[in-house]
Amino acid sequence: MARKLFGTDGVRGQANSEPITAVTALKLALAAGAHFRRGDHRHRVIIGKDTRLSGYMLETALTSGFLSMGMDVMLLGPLPTPAIAMLTRVMRGDLGVMISASHNPYEDNGIKLFGPDGYKLSDAIELEIERRMESNDFSKTLSPSSELGRAKRIDDAQGRYIEFVKSSFPKGRDLSGLKIVVDCANGAAYKVAPTVLWELGAEVVAVACEPNGININKQCGAVHPQTMQSQVVAHGADLGIALDGDADRLIIADEKGEVLDGDQLMALIALSWHASERLKAGGICATVMSNLGLERVLAGQGLKLWRAPVGDRYVLEEMRKTGCNVGGEQSGHIILSDFATTGDGLLAALQVLAVLAERQRPLSEVGRVFTPLPQILKSVRFNASGGQPLEDAAVKAAIASAEAALNGKGRLLIRKSGTEPLIRVMGEGEDEALVARIVADIVAAVQAAA
Repeated sequence: MARKLFGTDGVRGQANSEPITAVTALKLALAAGAHFRRGDHRHRVIIGKDTRLSGYMLETALTSGFLSMGMDVMLLGPLPTPAIAMLTRVMRGDLGVMISASHNPYEDNGIKLFGPDGYKLSDAIELEIERRMESNDFSKTLSPSSELGRAKRIDDAQGRYIEFVKSSFPKGRDLSGLKIVVDCANGAAYKVAPTVLWELGAEVVAVACEPNGININKQCGAVHPQTMQSQVVAHGADLGIALDGDADRLIIADEKGEVLDGDQLMALIALSWHASERLKAGGICATVMSNLGLERVLAGQGLKLWRAPVGDRYVLEEMRKTGCNVGGEQSGHIILSDFATTGDGLLAALQVLAVLAERQRPLSEVGRVFTPLPQILKSVRFNASGGQPLEDAAVKAAIASAEAALNGKGRLLIRKSGTEPLIRVMGEGEDEALVARIVADIVAAVQAAA
């Protein structure tokens, strides 16, 4: 059976509309609580969130559901998604919950679940939770009145995460002499990211660190890096770091304000770790979206690129299968499994900064590890309750024509987004004009079918 509620990154949608309502959040907590309540110990759930206004509503609904299942709830407040994954593990939580819609605007929200090992749930477990929700009968699993859970705020959660991230930076080195712009997207890392960088010795220019519930990701952060880029130039900074709303995504700009995407950052980290014999499995894991230039530069060093479907959870699955300790996405989700069980933008940024501190050269000189092939990505919104544009005959014909035109000298990828009602159309090849034309043809066909 296919999952109906969970997408590639938890449950997501417009806040206060199904499935992101208090009622569904309550049922989700009841079902997840029933699944993870094993043994006779006091069970605990770790809950964090980003800075969206709707986070209060969902946090309260989820808490009520878990308490009614006899599970104690630890409320951590605004913290990055990777912090919740880490703290679920080290605080011996039975379940971790992050309330966030990541890079989406404030109107949206989402619920991500982590198992006691700090990893995102498997498709099979998510399907089991959905089945429990669909049964809508929790009378046999509710706790008796005397065994209800308790909820409390954890005051030192930020400090725990700050020290954890700092511990990943090479001992004996610091960031003194570097001026760093950090754009926190008015999101979950607005306190911890500037603190980590400052405590490691950097001069910090903090941007978008004043959340008000509705300005998360608004013209800032990793999905709008122009704000960070302009601040790097304006302040004469050595580099800029842009995180998204839940800080599991990273985009970096060099001292000239030029952006380095996730592919370049993965290449920089991987080749650095390879040189110091820290890279495992002889390669890295990325997705089908990663640029062919990344694959070629790795091959030049005798390293392999394994490709997974889009979504950091699938990258992680491939990493665990192959034994790789570096993986990620072009969009900036970077997973360093020596330290974390999920993508962590701040932790990945520190590994880039470690290379910079070691080589004592500007990022513009060391950060561009390869020349990317021309790649064009377009998104087409469609009516999710209507037809399926990719099944349309005209769309299929446009795709077939494009593949024939590339003639094996590039790549074409057309897929549905796992988090939004969008069709993603990506073309890549050595002939940029040809790539632009075939992508435009496919987009036009999808728009006509949508």
